[in-house]
Amino acid sequence: MGLTLRLLLVIWLSAVLIVGAFAFVSIRAERARFADDLSRRAWLLGEGLREAVAPIVGSAPPARVERLIRRFGAPGRGIAVYDRFANLIVATPEWAPRIPQPLPFVSQVVAKASVQQGLTQIAGQETHYYAVPLATDDAERPVGALVVFQDASHLQRLVSDQIRSSVVRGLVVATFLSLLTFGLVRWSITHPLARMVEWAHQLRAGRALPPPEADPGLFGPLATEVSNLARSLNRARAAAAEEARLRLEGQSLWTEERLKHVVAARLQDRPLFVVSNREPFLHVWRGRTIEVVTPASGLVTALDPVMRACGGVWVAHGSGNADREVVDDRNEVRVPPEDPRYTLKRVWLSPEEYTGYYLGFANEGLWPLCHIVHARPEFRPEDWAQYQAVNARFADALVEAMADTEAPAVLVQDYHFALLPRLVREKRPDARVALFWHIPWPNPEAFGICPWQAELLDGMLGADLVGFHTQFHCNNFLETVDRAVEARTDWEHFSVDRGQHTTLVKPFPISVAPAFVDDPPKVTRAQLLAELGLDVEFLGVGVERLDYTKGLPERIRAISRFFDRHPAYRERLTFVQLATESRTEIPRYRALVDEVRAGVEAVNRRLQTAAWRPIVLLTEHYNHRNLWSFYRWADFCMVTSLHDGMNLVAKEFVSVRDDDDGVLILSRFTGAARELRDALLVNPYDVDGTAEAIRIALEMAPAERRGRMVRMRQVVREHNIYRWAGLLLGELARLPAEDSGGRPA
Repeated sequence: MGLTLRLLLVIWLSAVLIVGAFAFVSIRAERARFADDLSRRAWLLGEGLREAVAPIVGSAPPARVERLIRRFGAPGRGIAVYDRFANLIVATPEWAPRIPQPLPFVSQVVAKASVQQGLTQIAGQETHYYAVPLATDDAERPVGALVVFQDASHLQRLVSDQIRSSVVRGLVVATFLSLLTFGLVRWSITHPLARMVEWAHQLRAGRALPPPEADPGLFGPLATEVSNLARSLNRARAAAAEEARLRLEGQSLWTEERLKHVVAARLQDRPLFVVSNREPFLHVWRGRTIEVVTPASGLVTALDPVMRACGGVWVAHGSGNADREVVDDRNEVRVPPEDPRYTLKRVWLSPEEYTGYYLGFANEGLWPLCHIVHARPEFRPEDWAQYQAVNARFADALVEAMADTEAPAVLVQDYHFALLPRLVREKRPDARVALFWHIPWPNPEAFGICPWQAELLDGMLGADLVGFHTQFHCNNFLETVDRAVEARTDWEHFSVDRGQHTTLVKPFPISVAPAFVDDPPKVTRAQLLAELGLDVEFLGVGVERLDYTKGLPERIRAISRFFDRHPAYRERLTFVQLATESRTEIPRYRALVDEVRAGVEAVNRRLQTAAWRPIVLLTEHYNHRNLWSFYRWADFCMVTSLHDGMNLVAKEFVSVRDDDDGVLILSRFTGAARELRDALLVNPYDVDGTAEAIRIALEMAPAERRGRMVRMRQVVREHNIYRWAGLLLGELARLPAEDSGGRPA
């Protein structure tokens, strides 16, 4: 039975039941109303006649009584008088032949001296009766009874009419609903399903088309799952095509598919466990609904593609205000929401823990210490205590997640968890642990400022592998270990032996995924400029968190100097700075926000015209899809960090430029400068030199721009995030695991 037929059957059955129920209630109410009307009229007549008839019953001739009642008789109404024995004395002529003998209710009226009324059958016709006792003052019991009969056959006609009316009404309603349902099914279900089937057919044939629009309330889950399946199929086809092309060209680029197979082979299909402070997805309340937000983080940009490829568990601090609403009883949720491919396990921190561990020790202590950007580190004992406690909390959460996995592979991220490798090793000696340090590592003298450097180094050396972006940072770390703790440093193999454990120290320059977004937005340069309210010839862009390591005040001064030295570019160039506010609980960051805003306002106030602003500052959060348009249509991108471990914005900009155009202005104090040598390298402290780089970028010949970008894109394409993960995890998998006694297995 087809869907439409089943729906029609349900509609007809529902219409019959509903209309029948309403008809039943209506008939009962109408019968009650008519019966009440008959009773009221009978009461008026009966009570009036009783006073006149009672004195003459038994004492006057029946003819006199008959004359009295005949005046009140009618074709549809009859009156009868009975004696004390319930025998009929007289009745109106039209009713006398029809009244049967005896009538039980007459006997009850005489015996009980009470009024009786109701419906009965007289001569095959439904009749309403109203019987009253006839009493006199000198008699102890009634001398008889008076009955008023009324024709009630119209009640049956009323029922028949109501039934016919209800049947007609039910047929009309059912027919109308059937036609409406038939049209609705065809419009909302049959046609969308047909379009979805055709789309799936085209997809299977290899023609990637956008999924058809569907009612989100009806087909939303199905459309989502089908779209996810289509994306997976497209990814698989693209990966297979890319692998085939690379084999034909004799190249060995790392792809998502290659990483997936390598990791599965190296880890023997065991899940990968990642630990970081920042979670890849936040759940936040927007009014009364929960939205998913991707945080502005280079770490997330790098690691999310790896986890999508490899699967596993990502342990992170749950910082979204709706994060608790979506996790299960293990504090876990599958992500990404639109296409779940790995598990996010959240750890909850109290305000005191967050302030001490994250804002305090990690970002007021280690962050400025490692970046050497002339911000004084703050080391407070209470912050150190919270740092230790939170590292222990994360270690417990990680051990819980790894409970069912033998010899798990763990990838600990960044300076927030320097103690975690040692804590994990003590609980799970069989785990292979890698720690990747995303920020720079300073020289031994600088790191020696930290009062707890020995404890931090001991925690880090609990890892089997410690990775940095550059060999220079590896060398600094080994020199620091050599001076600060008791250990043997093997400079030939770049490893550290401490006790019976060996830690390998190697550089792994991190990168980005080859595709910045899977489905880039169709936004033209003209549309982007219109959205920004700009009408200029040249567009520059910068993308950063508002952090004092990013050199934003210096960049603003360089842009101001450029317009002073090259006034011909006024009203022709606007620089758009996207700067998401970060860590504003820390005074130094709040001061930076004020400094940047004041710097932009000063430049704009001095140079802007009625139709032009030299700098546009945007501080709201932008996801990757939003950023794509800025990267794609900018004439140049500025990355002028004062000190950075890598800086992925530079690589993101290059990865988006499939037009092989655009110029990258890059600080030589970033890790990216060691790979992207075709960028215009600058010293961000040199305001004049940076201003000159802007001029060179705008006036560079198209052929030179193309040549530089092609070479940089080749570097980013070859040294992508899949290569980074494959080399790091491959190195980790080659290291021997330890047994429960801590000895190499």
